[in-house]
Amino acid sequence: MGEQQGVERGTVKAGELEFGYLAAGPEGGPLALCLHGFPDSAYTWRHLMPELAAAGYRAVAPFMRGYAPTSVPGDEAYQTGALAADAVALHEALGGGSDAVLIGHDWGAFATYGAAALAPDRWRRAVTLAVPPLDAMLGSFFSYDQLKRSFYIFLFQTPLAEMALNEAFVAGLWRDWSPGYAADARAEDVAHVMDCLAAPENVAAAIGYYRAMLDPSKLVARYASQQEAAGRRGERPILYLHGADDGCLGADAVMPGGDAAGVLARLPEGSRAETVAGAGHFLQLERPGEVNAKILEWLAS
Repeated sequence: MGEQQGVERGTVKAGELEFGYLAAGPEGGPLALCLHGFPDSAYTWRHLMPELAAAGYRAVAPFMRGYAPTSVPGDEAYQTGALAADAVALHEALGGGSDAVLIGHDWGAFATYGAAALAPDRWRRAVTLAVPPLDAMLGSFFSYDQLKRSFYIFLFQTPLAEMALNEAFVAGLWRDWSPGYAADARAEDVAHVMDCLAAPENVAAAIGYYRAMLDPSKLVARYASQQEAAGRRGERPILYLHGADDGCLGADAVMPGGDAAGVLARLPEGSRAETVAGAGHFLQLERPGEVNAKILEWLAS
């Protein structure tokens, strides 16, 4: 992907962090900020970015805080409010306007909900994949089947987490979460993840997202207002896409029987929610043609 025609690498200072990123498209085009999740990297957008560029967008996919080559925050802030603040800071640093759009997968989806609610004037539309608003899944999260899928969240609360999060563990998550994804492509993505988690401090950062999720003592007070915004419904319309075969967060826990009403009730007015057949957790990689078409149609509407 680093050598893919039309895609460049760069760095930018946003807030207090130095972000590494991939970019494609005209410098003067509307910003399309693409945010990855766990265990993933900016390369997850390698199919979407050229399509966004062809549509005239300046597509930028940063490596999220703590994921090399992006710097590790000195205050160890990994809460959703900090991720939302990063998206807003990146919008500022990259010269985004009110016509910017925001696209997030997994933890990037949480960052997208937060940033869109925190600074709605900066974003025209948004897209989220694989993780709905937190309150849309609280009831079903505690089902036995979903708790089994979510074992890693609880493992990451323990001192054993850093020892467990190695290449074999990451490869196992990708295999379980996207069982239909081709093994050779999956291996490429796992290699990109391990480049991002090459140092112990990067591994601790990736785990830190999950510790901040369940441990209130990990919430850094300076992000209190951003954290509050991240829990709001927001006002910018959002397209939500979920893989029908997602092995991380089951479609049955998000849209039981294909019914999107529960998700839509927690998304801004004018939003849309759909499942993507034949796709797992990393749907943007497994079904790029279909997912890209849905995203581009939504952004153009």
